[in-house]
Amino acid sequence: MESLESQKEEIRGAAKKTAAKSTWRELAESILIALVLAFVIRFFLFQPFYIPSASMEPTLRPLDRIIVSKINYWFHPPAHSDIIVFKFPVDPSRDFVKRVIGVGGDTVEVRNNQLIRNGEVVAEPYLAPLQMKNFGPVKVPEGQYFVMGDNRNFSDDSRYWGFVPDENVIGKAVLLYWPIDRIQVVKGV
Repeated sequence: MESLESQKEEIRGAAKKTAAKSTWRELAESILIALVLAFVIRFFLFQPFYIPSASMEPTLRPLDRIIVSKINYWFHPPAHSDIIVFKFPVDPSRDFVKRVIGVGGDTVEVRNNQLIRNGEVVAEPYLAPLQMKNFGPVKVPEGQYFVMGDNRNFSDDSRYWGFVPDENVIGKAVLLYWPIDRIQVVKGV
């Protein structure tokens, strides 16, 4: 009888050890899966980005935080009015955020404080009244973008350093998430 009891005790002890190992293994697997998902989301799907300057006011303000979707442009290229984040062509170690004004084949100019694309005045209701220097016309090469900040008088943009190549585009600004009182979907026009 004693041997039967001792066998039962051995089985219970082994079951407890197995349960402890299973708990630790499940915890380790859960952490590993969470890390892999975080890596995939951060580096392949979405990326947080903060606004470092006033070049996109009034749409985006300094120190705003946005989510940039890297998947939007897997299916179609950036379009007029999209707000994009891209690697600065002059110094790819820096990221910029600007609005797409012209795409490949467009002719862009600024005349009499109005943006003109392909010979037509572009309505820009998101802009505050401003005074812009005349610029252009310039033709946007295929596979490149002409971008400008919404705060046109204080924006370092395509008027000064040229076009953004397609391969420099990181993604589309889709959500303003900070500060909390300004949470909103980021839209073009």
